[in-house]
Amino acid sequence: MAHGRFDNPIIASLAGVKDFFSKQKLEGQLKETDRADGKTCLITGANSGLGYALAVDMAKRGARVIMACRSQIPLAGEKVTAVSGSQLIEMIHLDLSKIDSIHQFVEILYQRQINPDITILNAGVALPKARKTPSGQEEMFFVNYFSNFILLNLMISKGIIIPGKVNGQYPRVLFISSDSHQGSSYIDFEQFGKYEDYGVSKGISYYSYYKLVLNTLAVEYTRRLNNKDIKIAVNVICPGPVHSNIIREAPWLLRKILGTIFSMVFRSPEAAAKSVIYMSLSPDYEGKTGEYLHMFNPKKMDPKVYLPAEGSKLWDYSERLWKEVDEKAINVEF
Repeated sequence: MAHGRFDNPIIASLAGVKDFFSKQKLEGQLKETDRADGKTCLITGANSGLGYALAVDMAKRGARVIMACRSQIPLAGEKVTAVSGSQLIEMIHLDLSKIDSIHQFVEILYQRQINPDITILNAGVALPKARKTPSGQEEMFFVNYFSNFILLNLMISKGIIIPGKVNGQYPRVLFISSDSHQGSSYIDFEQFGKYEDYGVSKGISYYSYYKLVLNTLAVEYTRRLNNKDIKIAVNVICPGPVHSNIIREAPWLLRKILGTIFSMVFRSPEAAAKSVIYMSLSPDYEGKTGEYLHMFNPKKMDPKVYLPAEGSKLWDYSERLWKEVDEKAINVEF
């Protein structure tokens, strides 16, 4: 049976305390000269929290920023414009719990000829209880994992993310993950994509478990896309404990307790965004793929993530499920 590292939200939150005080090996490597002038950066879940902070920072560094969000349109974009001073901000609606919304979003990118140099798959949810998506899957599974599989495959297959060097640099895709994936179970393929009711404890457990599934997918992308030569750099990063609104749907008392912990020891989204900006822009990661950063510390992910058999099986199950729930599903060939 699938399980994550934690099943208690308070213990899970306190685990971030050590991260907060740990030494950051590469922290000094991010420089003001790491610019994004002339680049297009697409960020999912960019209307609040870490995604919003990333949008502001990228805009300040000269990027054209595509904010993919399901709410706060156009208000969040107007705020980014005001804070950053950049006019290169666009918001496009994307609800990652709905297949039709993903297709519509990709079609807009295609019609407008938006070709991101940097794609940051940041959007995610943490739910206190199960919720079913329109296509019948549980929302945390769908948003935190499955939607990324659909979105990225469509973007690559339709030539929105252009493989190979563009203006001398490879396109970069970053999966925003969590180091809480370490120690999660093997992927439960018997349960894969099937709806299951759960409460707070199981929700916390599934959050870290789905991060392990997501990381396995990221490694499989690297394996398939970059078998002989680098085409698209695909990397994973945990920005560390972030004081964000991810607990907004937790029960009132739990939200108060976690909010206190967050405010005391978790980093602001602006601070947490720095390591993501570094991995997105720094020459240190040019042409590198399959790498993992935990804040500013390079390390290995859970060993299960790197198993070729697990990655291949995950891909096959994901393709099969996509075709079952989406009449517009495509055959992915790369």
